[in-house]
Amino acid sequence: MVEMELSKIIIDEKRHDQLIVLKEKGGSRLLPIIIGLNEASAIKLQISGFVPPRPLTHDLLYSTITTLAADIDRVIVDKLEDNTFHAKLVLKTSPEQLKIIDARPSDTIALAVRAHAPIFVEDEVLKQMDVFNTGK
Repeated sequence: MVEMELSKIIIDEKRHDQLIVLKEKGGSRLLPIIIGLNEASAIKLQISGFVPPRPLTHDLLYSTITTLAADIDRVIVDKLEDNTFHAKLVLKTSPEQLKIIDARPSDTIALAVRAHAPIFVEDEVLKQMDVFNTGK
């Protein structure tokens, strides 16, 4: 697995799909992921420090997780299948117990920015994107 960080968010409200770009920590590989407007906005609002008057969906989920005494340990983009990325939300429920939950990458990243949790991408996903980007 490769640790990545959120590098860029591109929001165009006239289009349905938005783009986030993950960048390899200490490296040069990039992973662009197309996401929805709501998820892109949730990520951008959090990064900008905006505090909504009432909790938005990702704020509610993050609050629920922490209220139940769990922590977001990390998120993992673990698969690219039929041009769709898949991810896992890894919750730490006790010092020695992890719970792994299937999720969309956009939702896991929106939660990761709230929890300041690391973002990982499986090597195989990056290799698939390298083949796609170079046409090999």
